[in-house]
Amino acid sequence: MPHTRNRLIWISLFICFLFSLLVAQFYHMQIIEGENWVKQAQKQHYFFVKEPAMRGTFYGNVETKSGHLPLLQKFVIDVPKYHLYADPQSIPNESKGMLAKELISRILLPIDQLSRIEEQLRKRGRSRILVSWLDQETHNEIHRWWQAFARENRIPRNALYFVKDYQRSYPFGKLLGQVLHTIQIRKNEKTGQALPTGGLELYFNSYLQGKNGKKKLMRSPRHSFEIGEVITPPEHGADIYLTINPCLQAIAEEEIERGVKKSKGKAGWAAMMNPHTGEILAIAQYPFFYPPHYQRYFNDTNSIEHTKVKAVTDANEPGSVCKPITAIIALKANQELQRRGETPLFSPQEKISTSSGRFPGRSKPIQDTSSSRFLNLNMAMQKSSNIYMGRLIERVINRMGASWYRDQLKLFGFGQKTHIELPAESSGVLPTPGKLHPNGKLEWSLPTPFSLAMGYNNQVTTIQLLRVYSVLANGGFLVQPTLVRSVVKKNEKGERIVLIDHTTENWVKQFPRIVDSLIVTRVLEAMRYVTKPGGTAQRADIPGYTEVGKTSTTKKNINGKYSEKLYCATFAGFAPVSHPAFVLVVTIDEPEYGYIPGIGKNHNGGNCTAQVFRQIAKRSLEYLGIPQDDPYGYPYGDPSRDPSKEAWMKETKELQELYRLWNQK
Repeated sequence: MPHTRNRLIWISLFICFLFSLLVAQFYHMQIIEGENWVKQAQKQHYFFVKEPAMRGTFYGNVETKSGHLPLLQKFVIDVPKYHLYADPQSIPNESKGMLAKELISRILLPIDQLSRIEEQLRKRGRSRILVSWLDQETHNEIHRWWQAFARENRIPRNALYFVKDYQRSYPFGKLLGQVLHTIQIRKNEKTGQALPTGGLELYFNSYLQGKNGKKKLMRSPRHSFEIGEVITPPEHGADIYLTINPCLQAIAEEEIERGVKKSKGKAGWAAMMNPHTGEILAIAQYPFFYPPHYQRYFNDTNSIEHTKVKAVTDANEPGSVCKPITAIIALKANQELQRRGETPLFSPQEKISTSSGRFPGRSKPIQDTSSSRFLNLNMAMQKSSNIYMGRLIERVINRMGASWYRDQLKLFGFGQKTHIELPAESSGVLPTPGKLHPNGKLEWSLPTPFSLAMGYNNQVTTIQLLRVYSVLANGGFLVQPTLVRSVVKKNEKGERIVLIDHTTENWVKQFPRIVDSLIVTRVLEAMRYVTKPGGTAQRADIPGYTEVGKTSTTKKNINGKYSEKLYCATFAGFAPVSHPAFVLVVTIDEPEYGYIPGIGKNHNGGNCTAQVFRQIAKRSLEYLGIPQDDPYGYPYGDPSRDPSKEAWMKETKELQELYRLWNQK
């Protein structure tokens, strides 16, 4: 019938229309929005956790001592740890209290943590952290217990799961603490990267941090966390091979601690460097900084200063340790004048009057610790004469000009950063002609050169001083201090890629010569009397070895005035003289002011820091296996002592006799 046929046609068309709608919807869901729905489905069935990258580590320098096997020693170790997470939605409410109590007892957590864990288990969400930094043994114990507990209470096995991580560990404890520093316990929540607290960890963070990977896990009672699929492998950080030798570092730390305690000082630090390569062999500082306890230091205003590397961050007036540089500059002026065909401004053997300490522009005369009528260069270095050095620079200024003198100081790196690989390095202070102090006075005035000649009116860091004394030790070259021998990263194939290399010949070849070797030799001749009888640093004399160095005892400037009781004592030197193994600078801040019967002033550099220099140098030379070059140079009473064969003793007696002849009343 026509009516029935029409009805069937309309019904068929309607069914076709509905089917077309279904096809269109299917196309929209599967093709147009398919990727979005796949993601939604995966969120219900899968979840992702980070696959942690190992942070790069720091290796000690074991090649310092010849004949040693190249066994790598780590200053820092990344220890595998685990964070315990829960999926609260997969755990029945009636099981959460029991679960929290079991975790407390098995992980041995304080009972007050029970409420915190219960709170996390009752929160909404699929991922809540319960406990951090569990070790491997605890991880295994919890895993075994959980498998049985989950099965008995019909809970999905991956309702509790672990996320692997790495925790910094320090096998040598406090050793090199201020230089290394550490990373914070909590990492960046967005990037998952560590947050350094300072030191090398901060300076080289971009090399050390690596890149975390990703692990895919399935939300199913039949699938446990341990069989997840790593879909993006982690990229581990680069390793840094330091110039620091662990044994030399330990020696320096032991002796600087002993020295600070003996002198009853506020603090102290010592730094040792290879004068030929610029490699820092040790940086010791007391009081120490323990990296794992960083929060204790940063939360205490009195302790936070011990987190700094004071050899790099603190610039002080250097005092008499700069007198060898004054002598070098005077000899360089001689050399320049001779090149011009003019008469030299002085002779090292010249008898120069030092009875008066009055200089142009100074309201008060310069004074020496022991007054002398006449001195030559050798005597002046031995007695640490301020007046003699002032007379030399007076002649330099009159003949060469103040600008020439300042340029020579700048040549040694004064007033400039060394760019050693540590944050917050101080550039020190070198006065600039025409520049004003914050108080409105000129930095460089008429008397400024005479203050600079004896190491005042400027500020220098220990690292800068190491570099200056390396010029004397290596024959005239200005080295670049460095804490890094190389930075190495491994690619996916395990191949080593060297990112930074300071061990090549090109590294050493870049160092410029700034002083003629003949000038260096002449200044070293004057310096050798400092540690001999009549010198200011006899306590720095190293038994069995030759050494040169210079003491310094500078008054501290407190609120614009020099204190009469607060001092900063320093000794800088190196050994053996003919082939120096290292340059060593020792500083003690605020040693107790006073006189020790039979010894002298406790706060003098010739006492407190000279002894520390001797002990560090002696132990280090013995460790390095450096042969003795003065086998008869031992203290009075030692059976090995023979004054007739001791190095420079004949020349010392001749100098003493000449001094008496010039200065007898």
